[in-house]
Amino acid sequence: MKPKVIVIAGPTASGKTALSIELAKKVNGEIISSDSMQIYKDMDIGTAKVTREEMQGIKHYLVDFVSPNERYSVSNFKEESERAIEQILAKGKVPIVAGGTGLYIDSLIYGIEYPEMNFDEEYRNLLMKQAESEEGLQSLYKEAVKIDEEAMKNISPNDKKRIIRVLEIFKHTGKNKTEQERLSRINGVKYDFKVFALDMERDKLYERINKRVDKMLEQGLIQEVKNLKEKYHCFPTAMQGLGYKEVVEYLEGKCTEEEMVQKIKQETRHYAKRQLTWFRKNKETIWLKAEDGIQNNMAIILEVYEN
Repeated sequence: MKPKVIVIAGPTASGKTALSIELAKKVNGEIISSDSMQIYKDMDIGTAKVTREEMQGIKHYLVDFVSPNERYSVSNFKEESERAIEQILAKGKVPIVAGGTGLYIDSLIYGIEYPEMNFDEEYRNLLMKQAESEEGLQSLYKEAVKIDEEAMKNISPNDKKRIIRVLEIFKHTGKNKTEQERLSRINGVKYDFKVFALDMERDKLYERINKRVDKMLEQGLIQEVKNLKEKYHCFPTAMQGLGYKEVVEYLEGKCTEEEMVQKIKQETRHYAKRQLTWFRKNKETIWLKAEDGIQNNMAIILEVYEN
């Protein structure tokens, strides 16, 4: 019998962190973050990184351990998260994977082996430079659609990072992302994943997102970005994170502060919508209503986990 692993997914600002921590306290669990931005050191405010106080003594894995100027791949995540799962199981505890990065979660629950690519800095820089203009990004998007129409159904024309990823995979492997995933799933998965996702009424979710952005700015998001630029100088991948790229544009005089704030809120709302679309692809996901509260949702999770 495969070991059971609980997965809590859902859009940003839906309450995944609070639910996962309360659940961990209830079941003697430990948490593995599946958030592609909370991995980075010194990027705390803009990623809404879980704090020591919020953890309430629950051990968290894959948080705050990668330098922003280092490259970190889905393959790295899958390897390190499975290692963390084994460590948690060895303690007799329950592994809980919590976060909103769909690609990270899919690599686990579907057993997808993404290629460990040799980083072609010249090709990446070429793509990044082309993507700087709206026209150039549109051109890259059209090229990616020709390569992998299926994968691009779930990727926004403005999602620079994932568009470039599709192009890089094809250049490195000769296979598109969809074919690469199909082939890798043949080996199956190591664990019995019980996958849950939080949903929330759209208006309420958007209100929470807007308030979260306001709070980030009050906490010093702009100064955090200034500090990052001074300390690391060059960190193109990390700087594509929501909130960070908009602040950089503001600091470079490309927009006003008001425009920056509205753009962060708008892009975060769009991201939440894409997350929901992504997680709904998995027909086995059990959806939880965030409005029902932590205790009610924990009861549903425990009933599924224990049966």
